[in-house]
Amino acid sequence: MNSPMKIEHFPVVVIGAGQAGLSVSWFLKKAGIRHVVLEKNQAFHAWKTERWDSFSLVTPNWQCQLPGHPYDGPDPYGFMVRDEIVDYLDAYVEKLQPPLREGVAVKKLSGNAFSGFVLDTTSGMMTADQVVIAAGGYQIPIVPREAERLPTDLVQVHSSIYRNPEQLPEGAVLVVGSGQSGAQIAEDLHLAGRKVHLCLGDAPRVARRYRGKDVVEWLADMGYYDLPVHAHPLREGVRDKTNHYVTGRDGGRDIDLRQRALEGMELYGQFVDAREGKVKVADTVKECLDSADATNESIKDSIDAFIAKAGIDAPAEDRKPPVWEPSGRPTEIDLQGESIASIVWCIGFRTDYSWIDLPVFNGRGHPSHDRGVTSMPGAYFLGLPWLHTWGSGRFSGVARDAEHVAGQIIARHVDVIGMSERVNEAAIGS
Repeated sequence: MNSPMKIEHFPVVVIGAGQAGLSVSWFLKKAGIRHVVLEKNQAFHAWKTERWDSFSLVTPNWQCQLPGHPYDGPDPYGFMVRDEIVDYLDAYVEKLQPPLREGVAVKKLSGNAFSGFVLDTTSGMMTADQVVIAAGGYQIPIVPREAERLPTDLVQVHSSIYRNPEQLPEGAVLVVGSGQSGAQIAEDLHLAGRKVHLCLGDAPRVARRYRGKDVVEWLADMGYYDLPVHAHPLREGVRDKTNHYVTGRDGGRDIDLRQRALEGMELYGQFVDAREGKVKVADTVKECLDSADATNESIKDSIDAFIAKAGIDAPAEDRKPPVWEPSGRPTEIDLQGESIASIVWCIGFRTDYSWIDLPVFNGRGHPSHDRGVTSMPGAYFLGLPWLHTWGSGRFSGVARDAEHVAGQIIARHVDVIGMSERVNEAAIGS
């Protein structure tokens, strides 16, 4: 006879061992709540395997505030590079000693609030009273279907697997997308002496420093990073906004694509289509650059207003006019004619929640929650962009969200235990 299949049960299962999953694990351990953290790869997988060689943080090191593990290095106002970030995260795992199971993927999550949750994993079946979905919001790299119509000898990579200029064949490179990854990768290639063609997007830009301080420090002083999503002018719409481009490279500085254009980088409008060895782009170069600059200027305006209202003694700083204006930019790129041998797609990621069979999504297929707490008792999301504030998916704010979610878990855990005890007492009394 076959032995019955063993099903493990946990009061709490955390899915994902990035900064969100391990942060909530920190609070659960402090509270003595038995739980397990499942990770299909390894802890902090994306930070270790999906960052290019010259990658650095775009926010200062002092904003690295994982619970129980604030940055304590020698350069709080600097920007850790990739290997330093990995060391910081590895040290967190070593300090936390979480109940972590790496190499375990959740194939399906189902159940209900009455009988608990069922997890079909690659290492067997599990059940849980509560579950935290901390799998992040960037799961599947986006490469448009139009890429299939490009020449087969053209090397195409997504930003998640770009490492360095030497990885790509000789010749010019087309970078599609000007968000944080696109702008930084385009610069990485440009600074290595490669001819770069960049298709712009709608990403805004921000200055690195203004009036004597890093702009991030000004925004922190202004309380921007404490602003909850429901108080933001865009409300939940802010979750769909592209991040501002800036860099921590070379000690931290602006990314001025107009200056790069003066130096030979070719700028185009937004990607439209690709076929027969040609890429069609929109006539939006000026629109994209002006919009990015307008956001930068509006942030400076808000800093000026804050300084004036608070009476802060900060050095004045002149606003510089644009160093380059587009004129007669083409709306088609001939890949062979421009000797373009490779494309780096930097147009983001999409989510994959197909493995979650729970009523926790809205009409757009996005997680529906209030600060990570869903309408289904015992089910939570953590680590999503603007889950509660700007820092929700980042080292700076994930601890606050994790503590809130952990508080909800602990309260419900106590209720579940109390109800179980009452049921047992009733059974004994009868």
